[in-house]
Order: sequence, then C-alpha cells, then structure tokens
Amino acid sequence: MVTKMNIALVLMTILAALPGNIVAVDHIVGDTTGWTIPSSGPTTYANWASGRTFRVGDTLVFNFASGAHDVAKVTKSAYDSCSSTNPISLITVGPANITLNSTGSEYFICTFGQHCNAGQKLAINVATSSTTSPTPAPSPVPNPTRAPTPTPSLSPSDGPSGPSPSPSGGAGDSPVSAPPPGPVTPEPTTPSPTSPGDGLVPPPAPSSASRSAFVHALIMFMSIAISIMC
Repeated sequence: MVTKMNIALVLMTILAALPGNIVAVDHIVGDTTGWTIPSSGPTTYANWASGRTFRVGDTLVFNFASGAHDVAKVTKSAYDSCSSTNPISLITVGPANITLNSTGSEYFICTFGQHCNAGQKLAINVATSSTTSPTPAPSPVPNPTRAPTPTPSLSPSDGPSGPSPSPSGGAGDSPVSAPPPGPVTPEPTTPSPTSPGDGLVPPPAPSSASRSAFVHALIMFMSIAISIMC
C-alpha cells in the first residue's frame, strides 16, 4: 500500500509540473487569404494576429506562390520602414513554415516591390509554452505510524485460581450413605483420612519455565501482527 501511495504522489508531481499547453499549433497566416497583398487594407494581418495566441513551439505557415512573394524575418525598425536590407532570414519558396523558438516580438515582411507598404507584413508576440502557472505539487502525505500494542504481562493474580468450595456441607466432609432399614450389627468404622485445608488438592502451579515460554511466544505473535498491519 505504501509503495502504491508513493508512486501516485510521484505521478501527481510530474503531471502538475507539465505545462498547460504541450501541443504545438500550426497558424495559417491570413487563413484562406494566404500570404499576399491584402485586398482588405494594411491592417489585415494585424487583425488576423490579434485574435490568436502564439506560443513557443508553434509554427507559422505562409502560403504563397514561389516567384510571386517571399517572407523575410526582420527587425522592428526594418518592419516599420519596410526595409528588406539585411533580413534575419529570407524564404523564397512557398509555402514557408517558420517555427517560433523564442518568446518576444517577431516581425515578417514581403520584400517584393511595394508589397510591404501595401500591407503584406506581420507582427506577432510569442508567449511561453504555457501562460498558466503550474499547479503546486501536493505535499507528501506522511505514512501513519501505528503505536505498538502493549504486550500483556502476567501477574501472580493471573495464575490458576484455587478450587471452589464444595457446594455441599462443610469443607472436607464426605457424603455418607443412609443406613439400611432394620437392625444391624454396629461395627467399628475407621474414619476416612482427610486432606489438609478444604480437603481438595490444588493442581500444581505452572513452572516459571513454561510461563516464560508462553510470554516469548505471545511477544513474537504480537510483533508479527504489528508488522502485517503496518
């Protein structure tokens, strides 16, 4: 039982330490619009990103036709000015998959002509893999310790009790049968021998050796019972 409880506590600790979101998500940039010059205005991709949460491990999928567009990862200043000089990375073959490996702001543009100035640009903020703090691990539950059961000790009063007095007559009196009817010749009778005390000889008291063996056996039995219960 103790082993199962320890295993359960370890499993609960591992589960509590796991992040709330451990499944990476693929984000299709622009959804059905794809990565192109947006027909709905320069805020198209900003509006698309505002309704999503981006985490480390997620992937951005840029769907575009090769030779018509590209996707460049740039700094914030290059994003603001739509500068294609010295991009951090550049992918010219579509579709392009970019995995988000770090937290913070990420900026992407298309370097073709005036595409960036027409609104083909994307800025996102990447959060950690889990925004919720891990649940505290449960405190280990101490195993209840059973107090040892006291071993009963034998006192002189626990020894065998003396014989109970005879229910009939006085102590040591033997029952006498009634004389047969009719005259009888008196004969001298020999008094029956009487034993000291009540006339009953008490059984011999148990020897100290047998009582010691009984105590040792009882202690051994109680030790085995306690070990099984714990």
